[in-house]
Amino acid sequence: MAYTSIFTVLTDDTLLKNTLAHATALAAKLDAHLDALCLGVDRSQTGYYYAGANAAVLQETITRAQDEADDIEAKARAELAPAEIRWSTESGVAQLADLSRHVAARARFTDLVVLPQPYGKDRGAELEPVVEAALFDGGVPVLVIPNDAQPNPTPKRILLAWNESSEALAAARAALPLLAAADSVHVVVIDPPTHGPTRSDPGGMLSQFLSRHGVRCEIDVLSKTLPRISDVLIRHAADIEADMIVMGAYGHSRFREAILGGATRYMLEQATLPVLMAH
Repeated sequence: MAYTSIFTVLTDDTLLKNTLAHATALAAKLDAHLDALCLGVDRSQTGYYYAGANAAVLQETITRAQDEADDIEAKARAELAPAEIRWSTESGVAQLADLSRHVAARARFTDLVVLPQPYGKDRGAELEPVVEAALFDGGVPVLVIPNDAQPNPTPKRILLAWNESSEALAAARAALPLLAAADSVHVVVIDPPTHGPTRSDPGGMLSQFLSRHGVRCEIDVLSKTLPRISDVLIRHAADIEADMIVMGAYGHSRFREAILGGATRYMLEQATLPVLMAH
């Protein structure tokens, strides 16, 4: 497996430069093609148009979104022009409620999606559904980039969160090109089960699977000494000086995580390292 096609979605020009820097560095290192979808998002309520609004109001919102898309694409092309990679851009307009369809239709034909961190100060409401559309509807792994992270297309030390779930295994498979190229991969198991077939060797079968792909890995068994799983992972990533975190996404329903929280949501909010997720 190799990443030959990398995809990103740009909806905010303030996040454009950092997102493209990471995507471009990866594409250059992997000799991959980079596609950028530049979207102007109509953030008004869908039902608003049917409450007596006239055609002028509707046209104004569409025109504003189109201008936004054109501006983002122009800036994206300016950033990509000096890059020695194969790239393309496309612009369009989408309503917030219909955003997922446009993202998924393109993401599903790529190997990896690179997106900015969806939560934080001045983050638009469209960033979260873009991430979820790529993961769920597109079925593609997503590399989420925090604001302050520096481009690093060859992470040397990677933390791989493992809890025996299908989501975690999907993330491990999706990250194989990066895992195999790393100097070391720490398979992190937090509070492994005391009963079951893997109780005496947590992470052992995964480690064997990865080693057959040339991955140099070791198993770190940790206790949940902090309130959240994501806190333990982030602290351990700092302790081992990891360059990237790989983990399964949304083991619980998205609705539950949105209301009650969960490892995926907290990681997307708090991570200071690039996080590769798959569902």
